[in-house]
Amino acid sequence: MSWPDADLLFVNASQVVTCAGEPRARRGAEMRDAGILTETAVLVREGRVADVAPWSALRAQAGGAAEIDCARRVLTPGLVDSHTHAIFGRARFEEQELRATGLGYMEIAKRGGGIHSSVKDLRSRSAEDLFALARARIQRLASYGTTTLEIKSGYGLTTEDEIKSLRVIASLAKELPVRLVPTFLGAHEIPLEFRARAGGRAEYLDRLIHEMLPRVQSERLARFADVFCEPGVYTLEETRSILTAARRAGLALKLHADELEPSGGAELAVELGATSADHLAAVSDSGIRALGAGTTVATLLPGTMFFLGKTRQAPARRLVEAGVPVALATDFNPGTSPTPNFPLILTLGVSQLGLTVGEAMIAATVNGAAALGLAESVGQLARGFSADLALWDVEDVRELPYWYGDARCRATWVAGKACYSSDLGLT
Repeated sequence: MSWPDADLLFVNASQVVTCAGEPRARRGAEMRDAGILTETAVLVREGRVADVAPWSALRAQAGGAAEIDCARRVLTPGLVDSHTHAIFGRARFEEQELRATGLGYMEIAKRGGGIHSSVKDLRSRSAEDLFALARARIQRLASYGTTTLEIKSGYGLTTEDEIKSLRVIASLAKELPVRLVPTFLGAHEIPLEFRARAGGRAEYLDRLIHEMLPRVQSERLARFADVFCEPGVYTLEETRSILTAARRAGLALKLHADELEPSGGAELAVELGATSADHLAAVSDSGIRALGAGTTVATLLPGTMFFLGKTRQAPARRLVEAGVPVALATDFNPGTSPTPNFPLILTLGVSQLGLTVGEAMIAATVNGAAALGLAESVGQLARGFSADLALWDVEDVRELPYWYGDARCRATWVAGKACYSSDLGLT
């Protein structure tokens, strides 16, 4: 199955899930309405959605558009994965067994595992090696219906290795049809060599702010800066200093916040006007109130807590009921969420977080786009939006989280161009 790069008319879908509405993050009751239509066609012109209407109404204006028969499958916006760490070397499968023996995340990190293990490995690899590894991973992520993908650096933790990682993301963006959004995460950890000496922590922060950020800015390698704000990693004040400098460098802001302990990360995200605060499994009551009153998107990553064997997940229902815009993402990474399967995250969103299917779909499309500053152009099937679509081998959208772990994506398009086909893979 293949399609030309031309105007397209999608017909004969069992459902068209539009997620249509205001071009911004959705809150509260707005998240329940995924805009599910039947007997509806979608017309694409010049890479954008030209119209969504009954086929009979579009037939006259379709002109020479190539017709795509959806064969009574479900058509949705392409999924927006707004939090991944796809630039890494080897997998860390041995840590899963260590956790089964009772070792926690921070204890594994103290033994040189965790992020530090990936840092040591990435530093030894060439850009060409990292490109090849990441390319295959992105193809797999895309095969599950993802059309927009955020990718962070953060396993280099030297100026040259962070720049190397971000350059790899830029090269991937030029080659692959998936939309990639780069994030600078030099503040993923304090490198072991800096932890080991007096004054090393302050020295690394100085390097982040006065050496790394200017390089990222001068080469225009990232759209966002992120910090792992967590006790034992970066403090609130360190996070504030790094992100304030990042904003001066022209980057939008993200935070890994309140993942393991409630430390005020959510409140800081709102204070700084961060685009998103991510994880939030341990967010406090005051953090929920702050997010409800602010504009920051709460990006929840249920795959992480599931893989770590934690019984506590982010309080999604309380966040939604407090008026917080909630997004879902995979947190794809080698240590704590090695899954490329975004529909599985939808399953966890429903079964573990208590979201409705409509809320989960909005969280994976419109609100994921908002978490990347793209809500005005990506994440919904509505006039003028980028024609990013996914076709699924189901008859009802409620089947997406139901058939958990199954590969149901039939095909995707990005800006109207064929991206992935279950027959052919990525174009």
